[in-house]
Amino acid sequence: MRLTSLRAAIACSFVALSAALPGAVSAAEKAAVFPVELFDPGASYGTRTRPVDARKLTLVTDELRNALRDRAGLEIVDTASKADVVAKEGPLYKCNGCAADIAKSLGADLVVTGYVEKGSGQIFNLSVTIAEADTGKAVRGGQVTIRADTDDTWAHAMRWVVKNRLLAEPLPGKS
Repeated sequence: MRLTSLRAAIACSFVALSAALPGAVSAAEKAAVFPVELFDPGASYGTRTRPVDARKLTLVTDELRNALRDRAGLEIVDTASKADVVAKEGPLYKCNGCAADIAKSLGADLVVTGYVEKGSGQIFNLSVTIAEADTGKAVRGGQVTIRADTDDTWAHAMRWVVKNRLLAEPLPGKS
């Protein structure tokens, strides 16, 4: 008897949850994908990003945008018009949700941020987060550590994170 009651309660909860999901999770069609940033704890204060690292950051940002557009079917919102706000508020990986507000002002449903943390000359961690622009709530995220500092390894790292973490399941609102 108790087992039947438990099953009935689970079934009712499942039906209620299923009915609530379509309204609670809106179709996320637009994504503001901000440029991947660099966190280099070994750099001196005020040190600018080296040109070689800037090129690699652009490379992984392009990989991310292309994958979200081509594989997830998202419309990528141009974030260039808010570069001054990002420069003022950033870095986005530690601005306590300011990226969501910026993305929302661009008309995006999702905000995508990422950063590369350099551990040494040959080791880095790539982290990417996808969050709802309205709430700032993370819906997907991933991280990978790579032990080589080449264009190929940085691009491979982003492709791996996208495939195995960000898009391993459909994004909310996508089927």
